Amino acid sequence: MPAYLMLLAALAADCPPFSKGSTGGDYYNGEDAKGLAVVEAFHFGPQVEALLRGMSGTLGGDIAYTLEHFPNHPRALAAMARLGLRAKKVQVPGAHHTVECYFTRAIAFVPSDGAARALFGAYLLSLKRDADAIGQLRAALDIQPGDAAAWYNLGLAHVRRKDWPAALDAAHKAYGLGFPLPGLRQQLKAAREWREPDSLDAVVAH
Repeated sequence: MPAYLMLLAALAADCPPFSKGSTGGDYYNGEDAKGLAVVEAFHFGPQVEALLRGMSGTLGGDIAYTLEHFPNHPRALAAMARLGLRAKKVQVPGAHHTVECYFTRAIAFVPSDGAARALFGAYLLSLKRDADAIGQLRAALDIQPGDAAAWYNLGLAHVRRKDWPAALDAAHKAYGLGFPLPGLRQQLKAAREWREPDSLDAVVAH
């Protein structure tokens, strides 16, 4: 078997695709979501989402159970990412797959889900995988251009790469959409790269 096919087979074994069963599926599909309340009641209550304690076992196990039924459950994906970052582990105790695998499965199952891509981008940004984060955030924004948090995170990634025009453009879009955190603006000001949108318009006009 060629080496690249062996690699693909190994990756597939490590992160098998989501297989839809009798309960679960697309979080946003009304028909699929009929079993959502039961899954959340026993495995994804407020204490799990807040990463305080598990409901039926470990925190990782309860979040994983939720994602094994609804792979693009946005709050469960966010919780899995936070737990992985807090534990400093690529695969948290109780979970069958890595954090990255859960995102990969969600995106493969519903490629049009911009929220899953935006959350994945934020997770990759936290790992300082800036190029990968930019790819996911851009893909998310192609689907949902009004996502202020995704624009903000995209700006942060561009700041780290010192791509100032791209960072400034993302910042203007984030703040224009009402994003509240000032950190991106402050980083651009510290680098002397911040410009108010009106100032840019004035420069172009002249």
